[in-house]
Amino acid sequence: MNLRALCLTTVLASSLLLGVDCRVAAVAATNASYPVPKKVRSSSPSDVPPRNVAAKGADTNAKDMPDGAPGQHEDIVVTAARQNRMYVSSGGDLGALGKKKGLDVPFNIRSYNSSLILNQQSQTLGDVLLNDPTVRTTMGYGNYAQLFQIRGFTLYGDDVAIDGLYGVTPRQLVSPQLYDSVQVLNGASAFLNGAAPGGSAIGGNVNLIPKRAAATDITRITGDYTSGGQGGGALDVSRRFGRDHAFGFRFNAAGMDGETAIRGERRDDVALGAAFDWHNDDTRIDMNMNYQKQQVYGGRSAIIVSSLADGMPAPKATAPSENWGQRWAYTDLSYLFGTLNIEHDFGSHITAYGKFGAQGGNEMGNYATTTLTNSRTGAGTVGAMADAYNVMNEATQAGIHAHVTTGPIKHEINAGGSAIWEESDAAYSMSLTSQAGNIYHPTQFTPSETYSGGTLDNPGRVAWNKLYSLFLSDTMTFWHDRIALTGGFRYQDILSDSFAYGTGTLSTHYDAAAFSPVIGLVIHPVKHAALYFNRIQGLSAGQTVGATYVNAGQVFAPYQSTQYEVGAKYDIGRFAAGVAFFQTSMPQGMTEAYGNTGQEIYTQDGRQRNRGMELTFNGEILRGLRFNGGLTLIDAKQMHTAGGAYDGKTVIGVPNYTINGNLEYDVPFVKGLTLVGRVISTGKQQFNNMNTTHLPAWSRFDLGARYTFLAAKKPLTARFEVDNIGNQRYWASVYQSDLVMGDPETFKFSISSDL
Repeated sequence: MNLRALCLTTVLASSLLLGVDCRVAAVAATNASYPVPKKVRSSSPSDVPPRNVAAKGADTNAKDMPDGAPGQHEDIVVTAARQNRMYVSSGGDLGALGKKKGLDVPFNIRSYNSSLILNQQSQTLGDVLLNDPTVRTTMGYGNYAQLFQIRGFTLYGDDVAIDGLYGVTPRQLVSPQLYDSVQVLNGASAFLNGAAPGGSAIGGNVNLIPKRAAATDITRITGDYTSGGQGGGALDVSRRFGRDHAFGFRFNAAGMDGETAIRGERRDDVALGAAFDWHNDDTRIDMNMNYQKQQVYGGRSAIIVSSLADGMPAPKATAPSENWGQRWAYTDLSYLFGTLNIEHDFGSHITAYGKFGAQGGNEMGNYATTTLTNSRTGAGTVGAMADAYNVMNEATQAGIHAHVTTGPIKHEINAGGSAIWEESDAAYSMSLTSQAGNIYHPTQFTPSETYSGGTLDNPGRVAWNKLYSLFLSDTMTFWHDRIALTGGFRYQDILSDSFAYGTGTLSTHYDAAAFSPVIGLVIHPVKHAALYFNRIQGLSAGQTVGATYVNAGQVFAPYQSTQYEVGAKYDIGRFAAGVAFFQTSMPQGMTEAYGNTGQEIYTQDGRQRNRGMELTFNGEILRGLRFNGGLTLIDAKQMHTAGGAYDGKTVIGVPNYTINGNLEYDVPFVKGLTLVGRVISTGKQQFNNMNTTHLPAWSRFDLGARYTFLAAKKPLTARFEVDNIGNQRYWASVYQSDLVMGDPETFKFSISSDL
């Protein structure tokens, strides 16, 4: 453990043990409550803990009364929180349709709240999504960026949204401590959110909701430690003030520094976020501004396996903590970003809203990429490349939600538009010769960049994208609100220009548009259950054909994937379950022989078809026993490939099943003690297009506990967790041609307190 991390952890732990508490609910009869105007954003469940450990001398009957109930007079009551509220809720922000309960919409959407992020000591967005049985995390080419796979399709970090806006989120790594919830939408969403600027989000997307001022004041401090030598901490402050508590402010700061459990890898993270909001009876305004900086030194990257000869098996997994990276490799990621949201009610039937977001990002790195040439011996080559990448993005969305009634039918009409502007500046320098390497016996070398594009100190423009869209939908509800039928469309225009490195000369120009329709049906046979169906599309930019093909210069229309989904949901608040059956068909680019000329033509006639089933559960099974998890089965097939070579073969890197199970148990005979456990299991993944070899299925187990106790009449919560019990060796994924190693056994400890 390095000296800096040790000092940071020691200072934080010392301050905590001197009387800082984990969760304090101080309820005074004179100021415990205030009126809340209609439609005010309420505090999340994570901000209102259950009262299950009362301080000595407190009125124990008060716990049966709601905070601030009229006529409630009592002394100050101090309570310690296990924070055992539901971690997962059904529903979230559905873009064009607005914020909805999961039971009322024809889509599969879940939200993971900030209590889960805090209690599981999540350090990246991938750590949060480890809880979702429909999502798997992988890595990008050459760097340390996290990518996500939903329903067998990739979601790029560029296409993770904040407050429903694309282009605002940090591209590669996300610090989850700034967010109140992480929302996962399964399935295509071109109508709901528009085309993702990175061209992904075909199988689903992720939306981040920033923390905002809670209904009750918070001053929380956390200190944490992660093996093999990372120390850090976090501060979370929330206040409401003014008449009717109309003004709100929230500030979050989190940081960590030190070596990870991977040998020789070091990570430094800093995240700062400030949120402001104001409301009255008709208007709601909130704004957040955030800064995030993440650095990785000597990191372990993915391994390129595209150079392996046909029939070569998948390599044996190395020791989980093994690092084949180079000590000089690093990445430095800095982002400044934020959003502004405004809503206004025109009477009780019409709400107008507007959103705006922006991001400025600077990325620099020197990357070492290993290309495997012999999977039996682990031999390969290691290349070096330095890169500088700057982004300046803006995004906006505006629209109305209108409620009208025509006879026995209620209508919710949603109309509006969105726009995204993205500009990217980049430069690179790379070595034309690679060094010999071996993943089982890594060696170090000195890089020498000899070929460059642009100037690293002053990168030039390489891409400029604009995406505009207009949408309209009508949700008709009838038969005593038991049936809801949604129909609508979005018109999307995609304009994309790319420029040559160094010179800035226009290389390609793309401008095309498409309509993305949607139809959805929800039937409530009983109060707490729903049956649903949807047909919706995904959308991404087509191709401008390169000069080596017969049809050079041809501009293809955007790729439009089509999804069909049927499912059922059950939700009684403390427990929810759902099942979904889906099929998504997506066109792909491919090359074909052009007659007998010896030339090739590029088309979009390729096709991938993914079908499967999702089963999810979350909630309290028995008193004190909570579960979150489920099962996904996927059959991902290549349906039309060049010359039919891979027709019917399984798509590389898509597991045939994924299973997640998270269990928490409040020990009844030890007040404040909760035991936690998690299993993550992933089925086999095909290693090549011919399906001649595959990665074996793997399972990982995590165990932990947290304990809430009183110290000087103030509660503290201590958490301890061990990820990958037993240090299991496994390859986590093979994304396209990139092989990713599973994480080693990792110990996490933190202690939190509320002032």
